[in-house]
Amino acid sequence: MTNGNGTPPEAAQAPQLNVLAQYTKDLSFENPNAPTSLQQQGQPPQINIQINVSANNLSDTEFEVTLSVEGKAETAGKIMFSFELAYAGVFRIANVPKENLHPLVMIECPRLLFPFAREIIATAVRDGGFPPLMLDPVDFVGLYRQNMERQMAAGGQAGQA
Repeated sequence: MTNGNGTPPEAAQAPQLNVLAQYTKDLSFENPNAPTSLQQQGQPPQINIQINVSANNLSDTEFEVTLSVEGKAETAGKIMFSFELAYAGVFRIANVPKENLHPLVMIECPRLLFPFAREIIATAVRDGGFPPLMLDPVDFVGLYRQNMERQMAAGGQAGQA
């Protein structure tokens, strides 16, 4: 018996994505101008957030994915606070076609890590004396496409040089 496309049922195993571990690799919070920065400010701070994703193969089916989030809040040219977080997870991925593996690792894995990283940042900012910083949801598909386009452009320029 086949599953409709000529493949025996035992060979057509469902794709699997399992979270084996998640952890804070690095966390830094700085409040360099306290206690002055904790006083009421005349204008809202300018907040700048940078997000990056990286991955390492641990084995054929296991990957460590790190979500790096850096941010800083400034007002009147002074830093109110800054933070850096590297939050990672180990994922086991099985039965995924090779052409779908890279997008899965670089989109779905950080999407699973993001709510936890968001909570760590909100708590760190709150514990630093400020209202919690609630990061907006991240479009990891758009971030992936942007990074792929950047790599293609860099590869194209290197080929022309």
